[in-house]
Amino acid sequence: MDLKPLVTLLAIVNPLAIVPFYIHYTQGFSRMQRRRTVGVASLTAFLVIAGSALLGTGILAFFGISLASFQVGGGMLLLTSALNMLNANPAEAKPNTGELQDGAAKAAMGASIAVVPLTIPLLTGPATISTVVIYAERAQSVWQLGALVLYGVVIGVATAICFSLAGPIARVLGKTGINVMTRLMGLILAALAVEVMADGLQKLFPVLRG
Repeated sequence: MDLKPLVTLLAIVNPLAIVPFYIHYTQGFSRMQRRRTVGVASLTAFLVIAGSALLGTGILAFFGISLASFQVGGGMLLLTSALNMLNANPAEAKPNTGELQDGAAKAAMGASIAVVPLTIPLLTGPATISTVVIYAERAQSVWQLGALVLYGVVIGVATAICFSLAGPIARVLGKTGINVMTRLMGLILAALAVEVMADGLQKLFPVLRG
């Protein structure tokens, strides 16, 4: 089983880096409300990844987009996320904090914050979806496609663990520790992003293969 997609997804989603946001958005919540938030966020993260794996290639075909073009575009998006992480920002975080505040306001008006903004876009945003679609297109068997769905389960479980242990994690690592972890994951993601773009460019321009 190829674990590269799982490593890439863990680097992009990086639920540990979202712990401070989880703590912020669940201030004043009861224990039961926090548990529900953790459950919904984990399930939503899995559904986004599984849906992208099963339906992503069909969407590409519908819009007539080649995998090579999608790889280059997705790789650029991954590299942008990596640069954000190297600056100790969450991979999927939006640069304008006002947008996140707006998302929280909308959540207060009816939509669960577990879905917006915690899961989308903080956990599973465009970079995550792009990555899953790329690996789904590369899948050569039902088993490999199933592995991507299984990786979605792993991401969901990792999210649940990190959010459930948000308090102890924040106390043990502190802001500095979380920033260091985010930068390390960003470095790994940057290398993977370059690899994805290089593969796409070689398909678009065969002369680059030498």
